[in-house]
Amino acid sequence: MSRIKSCFQRLQQDKKKALISYITAGDPHPSKTTQIMHTLAAAGSDLIELGIPFSDPMADGPVIQAACERALRHNTSLQDVIDIVKDFRRQNSHTPVVLMGYQNPVEIFGIDRFASRAHGLVDGVITVDLPPEESQSAARLYQAENIDMIYLLAPTTGAGRIQAIAGLASGFLYYVSFTGITGAGRIDTHSVEKKLQQIKQYATVPVVVGFGVKDAQTAGAVAAYADGVVVGSAIVSILAGHGSDLAASQAGITSLLQDIRGALDDGESPANVAALTAE
Repeated sequence: MSRIKSCFQRLQQDKKKALISYITAGDPHPSKTTQIMHTLAAAGSDLIELGIPFSDPMADGPVIQAACERALRHNTSLQDVIDIVKDFRRQNSHTPVVLMGYQNPVEIFGIDRFASRAHGLVDGVITVDLPPEESQSAARLYQAENIDMIYLLAPTTGAGRIQAIAGLASGFLYYVSFTGITGAGRIDTHSVEKKLQQIKQYATVPVVVGFGVKDAQTAGAVAAYADGVVVGSAIVSILAGHGSDLAASQAGITSLLQDIRGALDDGESPANVAALTAE
């Protein structure tokens, strides 16, 4: 059984929601990413999403764009990202790791070569700019290496397309809570609830929500309807704010994630959900 499937089964048995934390590999420096990943896991992250640095991250906002720029200044390559996960696995063999990025670095590296080298280390891949219709060749290569191809859904995704994508899905489905870039806007929980009800008519895997989950209140409100939440820009902002001071970054990340973990585990009351929607 894959780490992702095992993780969600355990969470379901415990009646908990998944906390998925995102950072960009190589930010603020490749030598620090493994330590930050261990901090994420220790602070309550169930899965870790590791961004592959790219020079044109078109779906990402200024915070993650800047993180990519910092990582690329240190020449963080796709092989470096794989090596970082390999280093992480020396101490942590159970936390699922999902790589998120764009198809260009993978194409240059070679999809089959990437899949082979990621085997046993990486559990899932999210490719932002690879349409499902064009993903089947890559998905087969990933599946052969026990790596889940994880697909994105948006507020504008219609019922027919949701059904088609759900039929391809493995690992989990990632619902982008609003149209736009990462780190922008505020989640409308009422709209999220309605869309997730539609998605779950077709989904056979868990559905998580990302883009706009910035704090414990937002995470708790969204988790009332989703199987998990993705926290990204809020974590990357902490790393940016502390620069090379790793200890300060780790303290800030731990505080944020422990608050969010508490909100997910305690649940969010209907009154708080309604208040968040009204803001």
